[in-house]
Amino acid sequence: MKETHIIAEMAWGHDGSISQAIELLKTAKECGADSFSIHLTDLPNYMVNYYGSGEGKVSEGREDLDVYKYLEDINLSRKDWQKLSVAAKEINIDLCVMPNDIQSLKFSEKEINPKYYVVSPACFAEKNMLEAIAKTKKKTFFRIGGSYLAEIETAVGIFRKFNNKKIVLLHGFQNYPTKIEETDLSLLTTLRKIFDVEVGLADHIDGGSSLAKIIPILSLPYGATYIEKHITLDRNKKSEDFESALNPDDFKEFVDNVRASEIAIGNSSFKGLSEATKRYRKIVRKKIVAKVDILQGEVISMNHLIYKRCDTGLTPENASYLIGRKASRKIGKDDVVDLSNIE
Repeated sequence: MKETHIIAEMAWGHDGSISQAIELLKTAKECGADSFSIHLTDLPNYMVNYYGSGEGKVSEGREDLDVYKYLEDINLSRKDWQKLSVAAKEINIDLCVMPNDIQSLKFSEKEINPKYYVVSPACFAEKNMLEAIAKTKKKTFFRIGGSYLAEIETAVGIFRKFNNKKIVLLHGFQNYPTKIEETDLSLLTTLRKIFDVEVGLADHIDGGSSLAKIIPILSLPYGATYIEKHITLDRNKKSEDFESALNPDDFKEFVDNVRASEIAIGNSSFKGLSEATKRYRKIVRKKIVAKVDILQGEVISMNHLIYKRCDTGLTPENASYLIGRKASRKIGKDDVVDLSNIE
């Protein structure tokens, strides 16, 4: 099967620190991530300054904060993002940029030039944003959580209008964290059938749960070729977006488990037996032995034969070669019956 592309998402997990952002970037690379996802936001063009506080808008413990002021305080500068871009090139990890506004997209194209873009469902109705991203001709991940089918169809249609077929639908949403019953992995199969594009999972279940390293792997048999997972340096510090994030050691284990699962899933086409399978077959296949003592000259019938585990001898499908022929010598019970002791 195609190797699954692992996206390590930082989002706002840098907490306003470029050194923390770069450490997260390097950690993601060390853990085996293929790309690193960041959010670019020109706050005055993204959010009104009176945007209300409340549950689900920011991470745990910050529900009563002035959201605009909080995000303004931790938003990295354009110079910081340029530093991160340079660091990504130095360690050879691709960047996925989710621009939250047109200004951020323009900056990204000019100063970062990422390999991938991410479209937030909040932007699905922004035709000018979708057209601008489509025109870049870059592979784009559509995060479809919270979107109606018609909205997805419209967004995909805009990309196809500009002949950009490099689309991946990322199923899943951040609900600080998302519940298991809201995961609906089976929907991946439906999305592939409807849109005929690649699909993936943006997993946001509780990063502290043992299932956080298991549930995403279950998406592979449903056709997921991309898995996005939040990463943090230390869950105990409760950085922004920590709820669904994995610590570095857990992220590394998660990536290793994905790679092992790919090997286990293997290929759907039937192929020749491996050497290991041939050895197994040789050990377990039953052989033809004498059910009773067979006298010399006695004509062999099926009543004389039985199939048992044995190290040597003919296998049951060869019994027809023995029936009706005479024993060239006495064959004792449980002795192998083969061409060496029949006439």
